[in-house]
Amino acid sequence: MLKGLFNIIVKEVKELVRDPKILLGMIIVPLIMFPLMGFAVQTSMEAVEGSMGGISMAVMNLDKGPVAETLTSFLKTLNVTIVEINDLNLTETVNYVQQSNLTGLLVIPSGFSKNITQGLKAEMDVYAVFRGKGIAESTSSSMMSALLRLFEEGLVVQKVGEEFPEDPQTVLNPIEMSEKSIVKGKSVNIDPNILLGLMMSQSMGMPIGIMMLLIFAMQLAATSVASEKEEKTLETLLTLPINRFIILVGKLTGSIIVAVVGAIAYIVGFNYYMNSFMGIMPAEIGVDLETIGLAPTPISYSLLGASLFVSLLSALALAVSVSVFAEDVRGAQALVGPLSMLLVFPMIFMMFTDIYSLPFPLMIILLAIPFTHPMLASQVVFTGDYLTVIAGIVYVSFFTIAVLYIAARIFGTEKILTAKVKFRKLRFKKNKQHQIK
Repeated sequence: MLKGLFNIIVKEVKELVRDPKILLGMIIVPLIMFPLMGFAVQTSMEAVEGSMGGISMAVMNLDKGPVAETLTSFLKTLNVTIVEINDLNLTETVNYVQQSNLTGLLVIPSGFSKNITQGLKAEMDVYAVFRGKGIAESTSSSMMSALLRLFEEGLVVQKVGEEFPEDPQTVLNPIEMSEKSIVKGKSVNIDPNILLGLMMSQSMGMPIGIMMLLIFAMQLAATSVASEKEEKTLETLLTLPINRFIILVGKLTGSIIVAVVGAIAYIVGFNYYMNSFMGIMPAEIGVDLETIGLAPTPISYSLLGASLFVSLLSALALAVSVSVFAEDVRGAQALVGPLSMLLVFPMIFMMFTDIYSLPFPLMIILLAIPFTHPMLASQVVFTGDYLTVIAGIVYVSFFTIAVLYIAARIFGTEKILTAKVKFRKLRFKKNKQHQIK
C-alpha cells in the first residue's frame, strides 16, 4: 500500500512540475514579478523623496508687509525655491505656474501683515498645480502645505510668548502624555502605535500567504484530475491494482508538495516586495516581542501548522470533488475559480478588522467558511488565544472529513469518469423547452 502511494505521489509531482504553465505561473513568475514590483516601488519612492527636496513656489506678494516678508524668508531658509511675481495679474500668474515646473502658487493679499499684528485672522491663497504625475505630485503639494502650517505654528508660539515669556510651550502643550500598552494583562512601556504597526506588518502578510497557498493547491488538484480526464489516462490509472482511496491521497499529497513550493516562491518574492516599503520607513528600535510575550512559541507554530494543514486538505478535497465534473483543464479552472472567493472574502476582513467586532450575522458567515480559521489562527495564536485556534481546527477537521468522504465516494464510483457539466447543452435544452411552451 505504501509503495503504491509513494509511486502515485512521485507521479503527480513529476506531472505537475513538467507542466510549463504551473512552473512559470507558480514558481518562476513570482520570483521575478515581485522583485521587479519592489524595485519599481523603491525607485518611485526615491524619486518622490527627491522631488520633496526640490519644492518651488511662485509668490504673489500683494501685502509687502513685515509678516509677508518673514514668510518668504522662512521658506527660503528651508531650501524652497521662491519665484516672486510682481508684474502679472492672477490669471496670467496661474497660467505661468501651470506652464512652468513650479510646485504651486502662494498669494499673499493686501492687509495680511496688518491683520496678523493686530491679532486678527488673515487670509492667504495657496494653489497646488495638478499635472497628473501621481504620488510625487501629491507629496510635493502636501509638503508645501506642511511648510506653511509650520510657519503658522511659529506665529502662534510668538504670540503666546509675548503673553507668557517664561515658557510658551507649556501654555501650548499643557499636558504631556506617556502612551503605554497593556499586553496579556501586563503594562508595558511601549507606544501602542509602534506595537500595532509591528503587529500589522505581521498580520497582513500571513493571510495573504495562506490565501495564496490554498488557491495554488486548489488549482493544482483540479488540474491534476482534469488533465488526466482530458488526456484519457485516468481510466488506465483507475484500472491499476491500487485502492482508489490511495490514488486520491496520492493526488492530494502531490498537490500539497507542489503548492508548498509555489507558496514559498510567492512568500519570498512578496517579502522582497514588502521590504521595499519597509526600507523607506523609519525603523522602530527597542521593541522586543519576546519580552512582552508576543513572539511565536513552538506551541504557536504547531497549532498554526495544524490549522493550515486541515484547511489545505479540505481545499484540495473540495477542488478534486468539483473538478470531477469538468471535461478538461480549462473547465476545471472555471469551476474551481469561484471557490477562490471563499478565500479572498475572509482575507480582506482578516487584514483590516477584528472579526469579532463585525455584525453578528457577518461574523457567523465568516466563521462558517473553513478557510477563515487558518487566517484567524495566524493572528490570535501569537497572543496566546489557543482556545480559538483549537476550536477552529476542530471545526475545519469535521468539514474536511465530510469533503474527503464526498471525494472518496466520487473516486470509488464510475462518476469520476462519467460526471460532466455541459453549460452549452444546458442552455440549449432550456431554450428548446421555452420554445415548446
